[in-house]
Amino acid sequence: MTQDKICLEGMIFYGFHGVYPEEKSRGQRFIVDLELITDLSQPGQSDALEDTVNYGEVYSLVREVMEGRSHNLMESLAHLIAARVLERYNVEEVKVTVHKPDSPIKGAVLAAARVEVTRRKDQA
Repeated sequence: MTQDKICLEGMIFYGFHGVYPEEKSRGQRFIVDLELITDLSQPGQSDALEDTVNYGEVYSLVREVMEGRSHNLMESLAHLIAARVLERYNVEEVKVTVHKPDSPIKGAVLAAARVEVTRRKDQA
């Protein structure tokens, strides 16, 4: 397995996800980070976009999920993003981190709630 990575960090979206009715009606910010494990030796040599993963397409895929239909759990969002990335792109593994900066945990003071999932092509 290669250790080459493509990372997209700090993608900010406004979505209507959560368990509570006010989360689904008012919406809130979510931040998504991705790590794609894939062999980058070919694009490193060729300098050709067609030999690598197109970052813009991956961003659009994440945006589609995050700004699309409402989900109750960040776990569900992260899993769906990972599954779609593995389905569409030649990557060995993907790590998806979904941050919820304004998580409504009664009485809690925290910077964010965060969920991380890692999925491999051979598990898809």
